[in-house]
Amino acid sequence: MQNRIKTLRKEHNMTQEALSKQVGVSRQSIVAIESGKYNPSLELAFKISQQFGCTIEDVFIFSEER
Repeated sequence: MQNRIKTLRKEHNMTQEALSKQVGVSRQSIVAIESGKYNPSLELAFKISQQFGCTIEDVFIFSEER
């Protein structure tokens, strides 16, 4: 699953560390989510989306692998 977290963080002048503290996870978790190595739980996806004032669909892009 792709995401726009890095772009949104930059638009909001937010570091990975700041976002991680706001949503209650480690900075390494944010790094893994941004790089696509880890898909967040639904709860964490909601928390991240709320930090940017977006819907989950605005932050996370689902595409089926073929």
